[in-house]
Amino acid sequence: MRYARTLVEAHLYISLTLSADGSREDAARNHQALTALIEGPNAWTLRFEEPGGGAPPIAICVRYETEAEARRDALTFGWGVSEVIDAGQWLQISAVYARRALREGLFFAMDPTDGEKYQGIVSGWKLARDTTSEAAKFLDDDDEMPDSAFWTTMGMSARRESPERFSRERLDSDYVFCQTSLDDFLRLHAKRWG
Repeated sequence: MRYARTLVEAHLYISLTLSADGSREDAARNHQALTALIEGPNAWTLRFEEPGGGAPPIAICVRYETEAEARRDALTFGWGVSEVIDAGQWLQISAVYARRALREGLFFAMDPTDGEKYQGIVSGWKLARDTTSEAAKFLDDDDEMPDSAFWTTMGMSARRESPERFSRERLDSDYVFCQTSLDDFLRLHAKRWG
């Protein structure tokens, strides 16, 4: 059985697994409605199963202990290096969150009256920052990304297409960009919504 560190990471893993199978894109977008959370003696099991049983179910566990540690320390994805999402996937996800937050932030600036949109943009920048940090956890002592950090088709493809994105310098730069963008957005809008 595979183990994610947090419930958030487990849901992300299910979404990525569904997205990797091009025929399940709709399920990837709406997977939470079809995912059961089952309590066990030491862990939750998240089990995604499509109605009609057309495709094999996806199951992943989250230990109560790792979820509690992550919540205690305000870590979205938990301590340590992910065993279910590779470095390339983390950076691809980060780019998606950053693009979405940037785009939504521009629209929000034209009409900053929706508190729900405000929260979504703040969450987007935080997730972009945090997923960049997750990719950086794979760096070795020489600040290089080892081959073992990439095991999915998506992750290996990301590395092959843009190997420069996986250096310490670039990851640090991406992290600073996300944090600065979040800080700027909060500076402009937090008085009203914060």
